[in-house]
Amino acid sequence: MGSVRARATAGATAVVALALVAVGIAVLLVLRANLVSQADLHAEVTAREIASEIATGTAYKDLDLPDADEHPVLVDDERGRVLAAGEDLQKVDGSKVTRGTPPNNGRHSSDEDDGEAPRPGEVDDDAEHSDGTAVVDGKHADYRWVEVDATDVHDRTVTVMAGTPLGAEEKTLGSVRTAMLLALPLLLLIVGGVTWLVTRRALRPVEGIRAEMAAITASTDLSRRVPEPASRDEIARLARTTNETLAALEASVERQRRFIADASHELRSPIASLRTQLEVAEAHPELLDLPGAVEDTVRLQHLAADLLLLARLDAGERPKDTEVDLGALAREELSQRVADRLPVRAGELPSVAVSGSRSQLSRILGNLVDNAQRHARTQVRVDVGRVDGWAVLRVDDDGPGVAEADRERIFERFVRLDDARSRDEGGAGLGLAIARDIAERHGGTLAVREGAAFELRLPAAEGRH
Repeated sequence: MGSVRARATAGATAVVALALVAVGIAVLLVLRANLVSQADLHAEVTAREIASEIATGTAYKDLDLPDADEHPVLVDDERGRVLAAGEDLQKVDGSKVTRGTPPNNGRHSSDEDDGEAPRPGEVDDDAEHSDGTAVVDGKHADYRWVEVDATDVHDRTVTVMAGTPLGAEEKTLGSVRTAMLLALPLLLLIVGGVTWLVTRRALRPVEGIRAEMAAITASTDLSRRVPEPASRDEIARLARTTNETLAALEASVERQRRFIADASHELRSPIASLRTQLEVAEAHPELLDLPGAVEDTVRLQHLAADLLLLARLDAGERPKDTEVDLGALAREELSQRVADRLPVRAGELPSVAVSGSRSQLSRILGNLVDNAQRHARTQVRVDVGRVDGWAVLRVDDDGPGVAEADRERIFERFVRLDDARSRDEGGAGLGLAIARDIAERHGGTLAVREGAAFELRLPAAEGRH
């Protein structure tokens, strides 16, 4: 029972077994009811035929009684005296049948009969049905009895009791019951076998997916993919989702490898430069370039901070859910930029509330303005607005702009365009990548529009304009 196939087979077999047992019991009950109904009909027809003869004046000794083996008949009066009985009928419900004497149990005594007796020459429309036994020619058997009252021409009410043996019905029920008991295990065996085969066939692709995943785990080759069935069922969707997960994992691992390689390359230059200056200073203190060493140290510090921030973002760090006035944030940040190469012109900066981290949103604005300062000719402009439920921050400059083919590539990590390859002027190529990662984690977007305009869109907080 440790496999899905075994559990599915056991479950299907159990359900079918319960259904077959319930249906079998219902069939037996319906069949027995029909057989008993037929026995009642035959017994009642016999009883009414004898009662009609009595009502029309036929003497009791001349009654045309049927064979007792097929339909035993007993006629008694209100005091229980036997007036007529079928040949070879010896006992009824354990009471001995003797013509002219009442049975031992006093059946049909007048003090127990509370119903209205039929008039002379009539047969009662009502009939009583009951189960009982009889001994005919020394053979004991179960019978279905029907009692019908009739009044003879002498105004004497008698009861005609006719029976139908239940042996044939019991034999039929026994045969059907035996056939069901024999067929049930065979049907369950067929159901179990078919379920086992169908489940094995259905789960075969799952085993292929599992085996391939085990091989990928063992080989660490994320370029491999699991087989996708040609069907359009849940297993095919599982295979496609697994392959999509493997593709995303492969891209993430490759991105991490490139990140580590690029970070190592970027860190190597300032560290090597700083080491060279320190070694020269050790040998020739008078040649120490202290401003250059400080500049390399600051650059190394900024690069380490950027790498740490990217590592936190890649680890899934979520911004704090606080309300930030984007217009006020822009005014405050721009007022502190006094050492920029070009003055930053503040355009429209209305109050527009957004939800997120104030420090991270400040980082986006700072990175965008720094990028614009490196490429602008004479001016940089910052605007804030609200468009269709979005808070929009726009940073524009009058530089050469970004070619349409590069508008997505510049947001990749450690990417610098050809006219900004210098590490002194172009930075490490992490500013725009960090800005987009922060924007996406705030539920927004960062993209290049026409020319050199960078547009940040964030969901605006409700109730603030």
